[in-house]
Amino acid sequence: MSITDKKIDDLAHLARLEFTSNEKVNIKKDVTSIIAFCDKLAEVDTVHVEPLIYLSNEMNVLREDVVQKPLDKEAALKNAPLANSDYFKVPKVIKK
Repeated sequence: MSITDKKIDDLAHLARLEFTSNEKVNIKKDVTSIIAFCDKLAEVDTVHVEPLIYLSNEMNVLREDVVQKPLDKEAALKNAPLANSDYFKVPKVIKK
């Protein structure tokens, strides 16, 4: 597959990018090398290779889901740096 300037322009349009002529030359080289790498991967014989689903054979060790009494309001607010009688107080993060 040959990469033309038109294809670079089409890719730039789809990605909503703008390239200078200098940048187009570099992008064209990069895309050409990426396609060459993918073509090289297609040459590898994978007939007897099973698909990899998980990266390891380890299993997650999960604890039992046990229903417990939830924290009451006073216990939850006890260790809060700032709180009033009913709520956690946090710094304002949204400016109007």
